Amino acid sequence: MVVWAVAQRNGGTQNNGAADLVKARAQLLDGAGTRNPRLDPESLREALVDLFELWLTGKGNELGITADSGLAVVAVGGLGRREMLPYSDLDLVLLHDDVDPKVVSEVADQLWYPLWDAHIKLDHSVRTVPQALRVAADDMIAALGLLEARHIVGDEDLSNLLIGGVRREWRTGIRSRFDDLIAQTSARWQRSGEIAHRAEPDLKNGRGGLRDIQLLDALSIAQLTDAMPGLGPEVPGGGLKQAHRRLLDVRTELHRVAGRARDQLRAQDADEIGAALRIGDRFDLARTLTDSARTVSYSCDVGLRTAANALPRRGLARLRRMPVRRPLDEGVVEHSGEVVLARDARPQRDPGLILRVAAASAQTGLPMSATTLNRLSEDAPELREPWPKDALNDLLVLLGAGRGSIDAVEALDRTGLWGRLFPEWGAVRDLPPRDALHTWTVDRHLMETVAFASGLSTRVARPDLLALGALLHDIGKGRTGDHSVVGAELATHIGRRLGLWPSDVRTLSAIVRHHLLLPDTATRRDLDDPATVQHVADALGGDVGLLELLHALAEADSMATGPGVWGDWKASLIGELVRRCRLVMAGEPLPQPEPIDPELLDKAAAGGVHVTLAPGDGKHTFVVTVIAPDEPGLLSDAAGVLALHALRVLSASLGSAGDAAINTFVVMPKFGDPPDAGLLRQELIRATTGALDLPEVLAKREAEAAGTGPGRYARAAPRLIWSSVSTPGQVILELRADDRVGLLSRLAGAFAATGANVRWAKVVTMGSAVVDAFCLDLGDADSPALRDRIEKAVLDVVPRPAPAPPPTETDETA
Repeated sequence: MVVWAVAQRNGGTQNNGAADLVKARAQLLDGAGTRNPRLDPESLREALVDLFELWLTGKGNELGITADSGLAVVAVGGLGRREMLPYSDLDLVLLHDDVDPKVVSEVADQLWYPLWDAHIKLDHSVRTVPQALRVAADDMIAALGLLEARHIVGDEDLSNLLIGGVRREWRTGIRSRFDDLIAQTSARWQRSGEIAHRAEPDLKNGRGGLRDIQLLDALSIAQLTDAMPGLGPEVPGGGLKQAHRRLLDVRTELHRVAGRARDQLRAQDADEIGAALRIGDRFDLARTLTDSARTVSYSCDVGLRTAANALPRRGLARLRRMPVRRPLDEGVVEHSGEVVLARDARPQRDPGLILRVAAASAQTGLPMSATTLNRLSEDAPELREPWPKDALNDLLVLLGAGRGSIDAVEALDRTGLWGRLFPEWGAVRDLPPRDALHTWTVDRHLMETVAFASGLSTRVARPDLLALGALLHDIGKGRTGDHSVVGAELATHIGRRLGLWPSDVRTLSAIVRHHLLLPDTATRRDLDDPATVQHVADALGGDVGLLELLHALAEADSMATGPGVWGDWKASLIGELVRRCRLVMAGEPLPQPEPIDPELLDKAAAGGVHVTLAPGDGKHTFVVTVIAPDEPGLLSDAAGVLALHALRVLSASLGSAGDAAINTFVVMPKFGDPPDAGLLRQELIRATTGALDLPEVLAKREAEAAGTGPGRYARAAPRLIWSSVSTPGQVILELRADDRVGLLSRLAGAFAATGANVRWAKVVTMGSAVVDAFCLDLGDADSPALRDRIEKAVLDVVPRPAPAPPPTETDETA
């Protein structure tokens, strides 16, 4: 109705070339007052589509482009998609069939020249249907454009012949063109960057932008995926359809503000556009764009992955396409390169399944299936509070997986699952930084910090609290008040929900409260002033463990902020402050052996080999107790048998009484139920007698578990700490490292091979990291040379970081 009124006031848009078309467009854009109100972006786009169709239809009828003329005008681009923006190019194809070339040329001139004279940007072509199909077959960009073609005026059968032919050839030829499509998309992302994390994003070509929506449409036309894949019932921001509309609205207002076609949102225009859309200021607009772009980006990843799996195979490739289901965890398997639910998984009865799926994805580097995430969104119940211990452990495995945790959490967040686990996340989701030093949104910064912290886990005695502190250190942002103070209170609530011990809840809250203490003090106060060091020591209550955690977090936080934030100068200042604080604070107590239950002492006195298995504190945890003659290699054999039966050692207390060893293990089955205690005893006897080659079997089991993942490399370099005790000949060796299949068995074998006798040990697994303390009896042989041999033997069996790639020619000449 608006278009008709504007056109009639101008005496019709086709009678005076295209000048009236431009005037009518200007009135739509400059609308004000009651007669011609300012249109919202969606109404403006609809009005522009009607306006251009009206002019083209009138002009086409005037030139004889009618139903039986053998001529047709087809729109592609914005007009073809019905997404006409104020200054978008007008993309038109004049089709002809058995028409005199001279007539076609005259019609084309009379159609194009008025538009050129009116300074309307025009992308045009004149083709027969076979010519257009050949162009689409040879040119990927042209093919993608013609997939959006829409009949405007003239011979509709001719238009349908082109539209149907392009789509049919796209479907039949997608197998041979898919790799080129991926390469072209990746190159575009490389050129334009990510909308979600750019100060001045390219709304059209950037990753997560409008071109990606068109890519999803193209995959849908090829019948490889849905154009609007479902993201679950609790998806933040309203899902892909809403994200698409928001991006279009912002780009529409960008055209209106700039007075010309523009794809890149400039910082100086953001406040005006945010106000026009009633979103708020530039920060509110940035948050809206980030949410929309991340939703589009995730949907695009899902669409491309789904399309790749759906591609038709031919010949031998078709015969080889037999997907293998590889177990990853309880209820979780790998299938067709994705993490999916096992056939017998029951999400309705297993609240912890969400975290196990995500942990498996982060560790293997495999994406979670969109179908699996949707099913979890619909069926998985809430975790009860406090969380079960196995759920907390799966969270720590997820957070300890390095950069793999970023993509896994992003997938959970885009489908509403992360917000279900951490409702507090909503305040920081997509929150733009207020400081120019920050590269990422607040939620992405938190995950970047988690990833960097995983590489520092062996520097602290509590890698679990370091990971949780990294996740929550800025959780107080986006709320009123000092974010450190607000965040500390939130961390207390979250720690209790996770089921942490009260002392650990206090430490986690203190980490969040004081996460800026070290960098602020080191860079702003005089370190030679004793009051400076005393101030830090008093603020931390003399807690050396907390100081250690804050030191590691300060580095991870700085590295996650942006390039150049962490450097030698800042590292040296904080390191010196920490060193001086350690001198003021009390020393850390040495590990001590756990007391042994008198009942176990009586059983050990009776002699023989005993293996018992009882339920543990958690739903999926069990306590295995092994009592046997204390002979060299027993610990290695016992731990190896547990690993052989897919029992992951969460903690262990190893001791002895007389000639018997008393070893207690808290274990969690990787899959299903644990084996019978009698079977474990039988396997242990076989191992101690040499009938079972544990090292060979464990090596094979580990190779199978590695699958196609990123490899068994550690995120953090292992760390060994020697401490002396009062007993002559005995020392304590503390190991901080990443876990691996059968690690405890391999460590015990390394000690036995070097002649070191393990008197007692305390073994703790925190997510994917281990903190093990071994009391070694070296006797009179204790020497630096022996300790070096022990260290080498231990380092040979623990996971190590991936070797650095060789320098490139550019690196060497830089």
